[in-house]
Amino acid sequence: MGDLLSLVLALAAGIGLGMFYFGGLWLTVRRLPTVRWPAFLSLLSFFARLGVVLFGFYLVMGGHWERLLVCLFGFLAIRIILVRLWGPDRTSRSKRMAEVKDFRHF
Repeated sequence: MGDLLSLVLALAAGIGLGMFYFGGLWLTVRRLPTVRWPAFLSLLSFFARLGVVLFGFYLVMGGHWERLLVCLFGFLAIRIILVRLWGPDRTSRSKRMAEVKDFRHF
């Protein structure tokens, strides 16, 4: 029973780490057009997010590869969910592609 609880907690930690990482990425990308040094912001954000997530994976793992695997699964699952939520709208993308095709006829 203790193993199951540790795996469920590892999954929750992976979801939390994924929300932190990809939420931070989303905030960084939205902020890039308004900052004076966008490259500096990008690098600073990347290394800060990466450091926190790698340290989180290390803590969750605790010497058990199974926990790391479940944590990584939660991390990647939240990525898929957030891309579907925050990604480009499929209808507007197809509309833009149709406009590009119409433009080529001129």
